[in-house]
Amino acid sequence: MIKLLNILKETQILVPRRSSEERQKNYQIALQKKIQQYIKDGSKGDLDLSDTPIQSLPDGLTVRGFLNLSNTPIKSLPNGLTVGRNLNLYKSQIQSLPDNLKVGDNLILPSTPIQSLPNGLEVGNSLWLDDTPIKSLPNDLKVGDTLDLSNTRIKSLPDNLTVGLNLVLYNTPIQSLPDGLKVSGYLNLNNTPLSKKYTKEELEAKYPGIKGEIYL
Repeated sequence: MIKLLNILKETQILVPRRSSEERQKNYQIALQKKIQQYIKDGSKGDLDLSDTPIQSLPDGLTVRGFLNLSNTPIKSLPNGLTVGRNLNLYKSQIQSLPDNLKVGDNLILPSTPIQSLPNGLEVGNSLWLDDTPIKSLPNDLKVGDTLDLSNTRIKSLPDNLTVGLNLVLYNTPIQSLPDGLKVSGYLNLNNTPLSKKYTKEELEAKYPGIKGEIYL
């Protein structure tokens, strides 16, 4: 029996192990096939690419449900991208977004290296930018629900910014607020230069477009 096992071992055909580069290439091909199949099926439902090595998406992609790209190395998104529900980029390597990007529900960007947002960006519900190096916002930004900028480098906001619900500026170096600022919910200015410079009453008088509570 031992002799037979040795013979089988000696005559075994050895298949060389694939290199990491080859495995990575094959994974990318499989991911692109998944995306093409999603498009072929009518772009219905969610497209979950989280925790994968995805690096690019096709131009003009429409996702009618959620597009999940969290924990991926993707650095940019294609022109013409439309997402019907959430676009989740949490802890991805995203550095830029395409102009005129439209997200039906939430745009989730915490803990990414994103530093700026494109012109024409529209977010139906909340825009989460906490714990990012973002420094400025575009003039025509539209946010239907909450805009969270906590723990960012934001020092100023664009004129006539309209936030459908809450504006969170906790722990930022914000120096001033625009005259035409409109916030339907609360404004959080905890641990900011403005919280030390003004009283709640002074801010309410200065910015009548803030309808909810002001937290200092």
